[in-house]
Amino acid sequence: MAEEITYADFERVDIRVGTIIEASPFPEARKPAFKLLIDFGPDIGIKKSSAQITVHYTPENLIGRQVLGVVNFPPRQIGPFRSEVLTLGFEDENGAIVLAAVEQPVPNGRKMM
Repeated sequence: MAEEITYADFERVDIRVGTIIEASPFPEARKPAFKLLIDFGPDIGIKKSSAQITVHYTPENLIGRQVLGVVNFPPRQIGPFRSEVLTLGFEDENGAIVLAAVEQPVPNGRKMM
């Protein structure tokens, strides 16, 4: 377990829900990954993310899926791609990533509470 933080610390991490509108292979990445375009609603807009989720997902089954992302990290350059949000997930028993998601549809851009 990581060190204990305060609720104020948690509030500084801006986790929002968005819908994947485009997904494509990212062959230039060191580890297998996809390039994602995620719609976080009118206030945040469409953001790019690189996600190492190739074990459980294909580009085709990602389109339309709602995911959680940290939208207030600084952008990160990954090879020729600039990732603007951190798409959240959990490692399965083999270390492959399973996306964190909402149980029911919610409007894009809603903040995790």
